[in-house]
Amino acid sequence: MAVTTQKSTEYTNQTATPPEFVQPTEMAGRVRIMYFTHDQSGAGDATSSVALGKIPGGRVRLLLSMSKAYVNWTTGSATLDLGWDQYEAVDGTTTAADPDGLVDGLNVDTAGYFDFGEDTTATGGTYVIESKAGVVIRATSQDVALAAGSDLVGYIAYVVD
Repeated sequence: MAVTTQKSTEYTNQTATPPEFVQPTEMAGRVRIMYFTHDQSGAGDATSSVALGKIPGGRVRLLLSMSKAYVNWTTGSATLDLGWDQYEAVDGTTTAADPDGLVDGLNVDTAGYFDFGEDTTATGGTYVIESKAGVVIRATSQDVALAAGSDLVGYIAYVVD
């Protein structure tokens, strides 16, 4: 084995001659917060969901490892999925809804604070979405009913410019 000194893809692009464009979601973008509060009104069967908010259109990098929520879904054996509703991509194609595209089966059986980056399918705790008009982010209880009064309060951090 030998000692190596290498560059990330983004740094390679920055230091190329001429420099290549680096997306603001990778360098010098601004971190924004999408805050949400939900108190379940009435009981909801398994696969009930909550639209948490809508991220803006364009290229957006979700920072799931910085995103957290207090979850008190009072029905036992609960898991939370985090995903998105169907949206129009920047190239005009339709991207299908994916209820667990960001987090699949986060164990929220016990009330408390949870990091969306703990159990995520997103690379490096992040996920890039490129849409024309924004995307609704949705939390779903796939396996158990939601009891009235169940709480979901938190925020999703994202980079945009």
